[in-house]
Amino acid sequence: MRRRPGISGLQNAAAALDKYRELGENVATIRKDLMKEQLATFREQLEEFARKHKNDIKKNPAFRSQFHEMCAKVGVDPLASNKGFWAELLGIGDFYYELGVQIVDICLATRSHNGGLIELEELRSLLSKRRRSSREAISEDDCLRAISKLKALGSGFEVFSVGKKKLVRSVPTELNKDHNEILEMAQVQGYVMAKEVERRLSWSSGRAADALETLLKEGLAMIDDGHPDGKRRYWFPCIGSSLSGAVDADVLSLGN
Repeated sequence: MRRRPGISGLQNAAAALDKYRELGENVATIRKDLMKEQLATFREQLEEFARKHKNDIKKNPAFRSQFHEMCAKVGVDPLASNKGFWAELLGIGDFYYELGVQIVDICLATRSHNGGLIELEELRSLLSKRRRSSREAISEDDCLRAISKLKALGSGFEVFSVGKKKLVRSVPTELNKDHNEILEMAQVQGYVMAKEVERRLSWSSGRAADALETLLKEGLAMIDDGHPDGKRRYWFPCIGSSLSGAVDADVLSLGN
């Protein structure tokens, strides 16, 4: 018959567990302190790098994007506040604040043309035209960072992908999968036809009509009944470029 461990055996086992636990806590503390030291060193090196390459970070959008990636790896967010070291050294917070204000202005100015939905690349192009007197070039990454700050304010701005393109939505419109599939179809010609939607997506006529009607109601689509073949077309200004001239004029008329 197997003997059960006595009280002294249990006490010894408990003491051993306590020692192992204490040893584990000590190792964890040492590792934590070591990581803190390494992060502090990285931050110092990052600050030195920022001082050395200040002009490149301000003027070169690709360099600026790589700098943000370096910051993220050591837990630094230069956009977290307009005050402090990064704002004083680089003015990055002010740069993205100004960019965010200009993005809002452009989205408002173009809303009557595109219903509050604009391609990210078109937005970047319009920003560049408006800021042509500025020395800093603007990249899509800059736009995305500025929009992420707008989104944090609960402003309704959102970036989402449709096919290979990124679209910026500046109105609180709820677009579902059906709407996104129609927008992706429209990327080829700038428009779709109801029968084409039914055929290519294997939808019923009711499903296609409901999705297209919602897009019309939200101002994202426009009806064209003037084609020689007599078939109705649903144009999407947020996808096509037919209104680019009018949009450019509206944007350039905005105050800087």
